[in-house]
Amino acid sequence: MGSTIPQATSSTASLPDASSPNLILTHPTSAERTRTWKLTHAKWAGALNEADYLAREAYMMTVPLAKNGGLTHWILTIAGLPPDERPVLSSCETLRKRGILTRGGGDGARVQEGMVYGIGSVFTDPTYRGKGYASRMMKELGAKLRDWQRGGSSPPLFSVLYSDIGKQFYARAGWAPFASSHVAFKPVSGAAQRDQGSSTQLAKPIGYHELAELCCLDEKLMRADLVRRPAGKTHVALIPELDQMLWHLMREDFITKCIFGRTPTVKGAVAGEPGKRIWAVWTRGYHNGLETSKGNTLHVLRVVVEDEKRPEEELVDGFRAVMQIAQTEAAEWNTEEVQMWNPTPKVRGIIERCGLEFEYVDRDTSSIASLKWYGDEPIEEVDWVANEKYAWC
Repeated sequence: MGSTIPQATSSTASLPDASSPNLILTHPTSAERTRTWKLTHAKWAGALNEADYLAREAYMMTVPLAKNGGLTHWILTIAGLPPDERPVLSSCETLRKRGILTRGGGDGARVQEGMVYGIGSVFTDPTYRGKGYASRMMKELGAKLRDWQRGGSSPPLFSVLYSDIGKQFYARAGWAPFASSHVAFKPVSGAAQRDQGSSTQLAKPIGYHELAELCCLDEKLMRADLVRRPAGKTHVALIPELDQMLWHLMREDFITKCIFGRTPTVKGAVAGEPGKRIWAVWTRGYHNGLETSKGNTLHVLRVVVEDEKRPEEELVDGFRAVMQIAQTEAAEWNTEEVQMWNPTPKVRGIIERCGLEFEYVDRDTSSIASLKWYGDEPIEEVDWVANEKYAWC
């Protein structure tokens, strides 16, 4: 989804100021939601035509992470006007997820679980841009989420979004920018078949049937990792559970079915024996159509090293085999590159040893990972663990 506020193109003098008490943050009707989707089609549809884009947005309300109140649409509008006759001054959506944090370290570590909200599809109708409505919406939303869907449970731990307009706009509303880098690999047709005598035999494709077991194990490994981390910072993470991965993969299936008439069966790859494995799960994104592969990306959602104590040199062959499958899939599915967000120091060391060509990129303007903290500690004391693509929305 991403979070984008384009530059102002017009203004409407009769509308209330962004600081007006007559503005409210509320939920759109079905017609208002569809109206907004039609406006965002040109910005976010990629290779989808308008009908398919509208169908995708409706479909994404039904997938496991989003259904039963998991996905909520928000609008900023004028109080007192009838629904379907009021202006949608700015809009966005939130996706409820599960998060975890630890304070302290080792035997004294204190673990807390709770809700986390991902924010996406931030948009202002061109008619209403340049009046500060998106800023007003985000400030109200940040405060609203402290108690939203809380019931009798604890307040949310934090919320995240991914800015496509740099670091400052959302920081002013309370979402602090975090590390936003990636390693890029080029697609290579047939890369997974080139070393039949060695490393590629280590890796096997991951499909839907393997995901449940791997995600369950990943959550256990993450919990153990957070507890082991040293005191002095609060370590936070979004849990890489199955529903979180399915949100990406089911979205991918809808898109690829529309534009290719088929869906990919290879959702990742795994190498090694249980307890010593390394694996990656990925998804494909089509941001600029199919006339060229430019802008289309195979995104690695998550990389897992089961045994973090294993020396890097023992993991190199398995990692290379996994990435060769990714490169092959990237070539087959018309993407420009393979991206792996914010690899850990361990994975970065393996990348540098694996012999595959890669480029390291620090992002300054696009997909800036940003976090609004609801705890008592200053944001400088918060360490976002596993700041990878699976957390994006």
